[in-house]
Amino acid sequence: MDALAGLLDGPRAKGAFVLRMVMEPPWSVRIADEAPLCVMCVTDGEAWIVPEDGTAPVLLRPGDLAIARGPAPYTVAHVPDAPPTALIGPGGSCSTLAGEPLAESMSLGVRTWGNAPDGGTTVLVGTYLLAGEVSRRLLDALPGLLHLPGESWNCPLMPFLEEEIGRDEPGQSVVLDRVLDLLLIAAVRAWFSRPGAAAPAWYRASGDPVVGRVLRLLEDDPAHPWTVAALAGEAGVSRAALARRFTELVGEPPMAYLTARRIERAADLLRQTDATVEAVARQVGYSSAFALSAAFKRVRGVSPQEHRTPG
Repeated sequence: MDALAGLLDGPRAKGAFVLRMVMEPPWSVRIADEAPLCVMCVTDGEAWIVPEDGTAPVLLRPGDLAIARGPAPYTVAHVPDAPPTALIGPGGSCSTLAGEPLAESMSLGVRTWGNAPDGGTTVLVGTYLLAGEVSRRLLDALPGLLHLPGESWNCPLMPFLEEEIGRDEPGQSVVLDRVLDLLLIAAVRAWFSRPGAAAPAWYRASGDPVVGRVLRLLEDDPAHPWTVAALAGEAGVSRAALARRFTELVGEPPMAYLTARRIERAADLLRQTDATVEAVARQVGYSSAFALSAAFKRVRGVSPQEHRTPG
């Protein structure tokens, strides 16, 4: 498994908020759902995404894709300065800015929502609702707003997603979850592969003959009792050479990288399963719940149990 595959492997979308938004100007929707990640594709017309962090608005045209990283709010509108008239809150709730519900009045059919059935702009929206559905390391590697123009990549998944959104068949939510996952993977891969892309260090290092091999070993089996000596032996270099080269290319020593991967995996298991802390510890490479708890609190600042039941 390569570093990107390891990054994208793990928890998947579960009951993601997926819909087709059909709008006719004037329109403006403020997104304040606190979701960790949202994928948006324009199939007709144009739409502006306006972050609230002061970064420049982004124009989406047909074929374009954008990924907005939460939980910071942003606005999607027909022009950048249009005042919002609708608000999307946590869980996909929809209302006016005064709190009046809009879900029923703007419903246009199966997973379709908007202000006009024949509106000139169509945006496909797929939102990961829970943080555990998307790797924390992936979120950290992405900008607040990622934009892939249609001419820079060719993805057949967008028309397939649009077709599947309108279906109302048994198990359709699972189909949409998987299509959304594939679209996200394709978009992230295209983003990191752009000429001059500022890909994260671990992604660039995956092409190195020594460090790339070590990264694949750690991704394939993070629970293995790895040592720097064992990894160096697998890579055919000395411990000192591996430590120096790994740190130079990845930005942290091999064991620090391994700890981060183990804690990330443990965090996902704690949120997504009912396994005991002891069981999770053994799955990710720690000898006991105590050992995992100590490492988890050192890295995350909370205990495994506090992470499992936040608030």
